[in-house]
Amino acid sequence: MSIKLIQDRLDSYNCKSSIEEEHAIREITQEVALAALGRTNFFKYAIFQGGTCLRIFYGLNRFSEDMDFILKDTNKDFALQPHIQGISDELKAYGYDVEVTDRSKADIAVRKVFLKDDSLGQVLQLQYSDESGPLKKIRIKFEVDANPPSGSGMEIKYVDFPFVSSVTIQDKPSLFGGKIHALLCREYVKGRDWYDFLWYTSQDIRINYDFLSSALRQQGPWQDEDIHVDLKWCLEQLEKRITSIDWAAAREDVRRFVRVAEQPSLELWGTELFLSQMTKIKG
Repeated sequence: MSIKLIQDRLDSYNCKSSIEEEHAIREITQEVALAALGRTNFFKYAIFQGGTCLRIFYGLNRFSEDMDFILKDTNKDFALQPHIQGISDELKAYGYDVEVTDRSKADIAVRKVFLKDDSLGQVLQLQYSDESGPLKKIRIKFEVDANPPSGSGMEIKYVDFPFVSSVTIQDKPSLFGGKIHALLCREYVKGRDWYDFLWYTSQDIRINYDFLSSALRQQGPWQDEDIHVDLKWCLEQLEKRITSIDWAAAREDVRRFVRVAEQPSLELWGTELFLSQMTKIKG
């Protein structure tokens, strides 16, 4: 019955390629993991954020690989492993054979754990397995920032697959603030960041400047600087960034995370498009 639940969920995606099928299975696994975390006390301490949060709770139309969290309050002694054990136990009940690798280090604020599974391809009926070979090992990285920037907003949302569970997530302005930080401070160009930027600017979402300011002071080119972060400052910095990017390379980074039907829109990516979207940011 548990495998059938996963199979029915996969069938509902109506995948059009092997890569879509792989992303769908990963996303289903992420949903089971979130529901499992909701059964523990994890969200008493932590907040879900990032692209997977946008995808599951706000309908972002791209797939995402990792699951990112921040603690509500700094706790350098926070241990992720006990919560991961709860996820592992739940996944096993649904037919997974999970391998857990803990890459956390006591002297590094961001805790990292990897979950891997290569068993599902043997029990699920995959539409594209013949043309692409066996399903790759499903791999999900969990990251928890135990020394997060201050000022994040949060709200309670619910998942209803495979069972009803509550999840604490960042609110949209805080998520947007975190994305602006990534756009300005990441040392390489990540097309998925800019795909998300298009989504945010189309949603009339304001920026949580307190959270963004705290993140900028904590990490990146403005670390430890006393800067006044507002709409004007953000627009100036974004314009510099947008006019310096190789957009052909950026869209190739995101292509495999977007459904086949949407990929023609990636050809519109360029400086003009993103400067135009930048003007939609509200103060």
